[in-house]
Amino acid sequence: MSKAGERTSSTTSADSASADGKDGGSKTSTATNSPSGSVSETPKKSSKKAKKNTESMNKVYNSILNSVFGADRDLAQAEIDELQEAFKEFDYDQDGYLNYKDVAECMRTMGYMPTEMELLEIVQQIKMRMGGLMDFDDFIELMGPRMMGETTNMLGLKELQSAFLQFDLDGDGKINQEEMKEALKSLLGEKLKKGELEEILKELDVNADGNIDFEEFVMMLSIH
Repeated sequence: MSKAGERTSSTTSADSASADGKDGGSKTSTATNSPSGSVSETPKKSSKKAKKNTESMNKVYNSILNSVFGADRDLAQAEIDELQEAFKEFDYDQDGYLNYKDVAECMRTMGYMPTEMELLEIVQQIKMRMGGLMDFDDFIELMGPRMMGETTNMLGLKELQSAFLQFDLDGDGKINQEEMKEALKSLLGEKLKKGELEEILKELDVNADGNIDFEEFVMMLSIH
């Protein structure tokens, strides 16, 4: 009876050890595969996400640059003021109109040197469409594309300050998150995707004060 009991106990222990060994092997195998699987997948996902974020950010920056400095942008207020000043100088009787005879001289005063052919076309257009007189809106239509074409992709101080004002809506010298959101929505014609605005602000806000100042804004446009 004693020996049988010992045999039974021994057999049970052996079976238990065997089962434990199988379970242990299974667990060891799973543990080995799991870490190696996660290590191999994480860099790929991370790289793909980083690439997507970079492409998205570049799209935003390019849209900003084209909207602010491209040939198809709107005239900045400083440029409109410059045109207004030139228009008033040659509106000799202050009636709100330029005579077609004075347009060429006005253009030259502003630094534009139209050819004889261009002047002929301009004069004919003023005579036929406007009765020989040009108001300020017509003057902007004439000079706006020339002015924007001349300054396309230029990053002078005046252009940078005008661009900054498109974002700094309250004129306090800083661009906060809400101003950036509204300005980008207006410039891009669409809302940014989730997380894009935060990524832009994080990249631009060098001193981490939660706002974009003029120096940080200039750095962004200069780099991109």
